[in-house]
This record gives sequence, structure tokens and C-alpha cells, in this order.
Amino acid sequence: MVANCQIEIKFINFLQNELELSSGDIAVALRKRELENGPLPMLLWQYGLVDIEQLERIFDWLEKQA
Repeated sequence: MVANCQIEIKFINFLQNELELSSGDIAVALRKRELENGPLPMLLWQYGLVDIEQLERIFDWLEKQA
């Protein structure tokens, strides 16, 4: 459980620092994830908060964390 929390913190830092998403954008996606129980990267893309290139960067980053 702690490892998942640490990865999520790193992921949010990646979104803010590398993709320059605002805290507000991330908060919207996190709320949607609670309601829809969907994967955060797809919710970010579905709601237009990242484009397809950014989505690919997200998946690359997540793959490196595994």
C-alpha cells in the first residue's frame, strides 16, 4: 500500500513537472477517477487534459516504474 502511494506521488510530480499540468487539472482527474473508477492516464486524455503525445509519455513513464 505504501509503495502504491509513493508511486502515485511520483506520478503526480511527473504530471506537474514534466507535462506541466496544473494542480487543478490533476484534481479534476482524481475526482473523476473516484466517480468512474477508471485509470488516471485515460481520464486525463478523455477529458482533454493531455494530448495523445503526452499520453504516450505517461505510459512510457509508468512502464519504467514497473
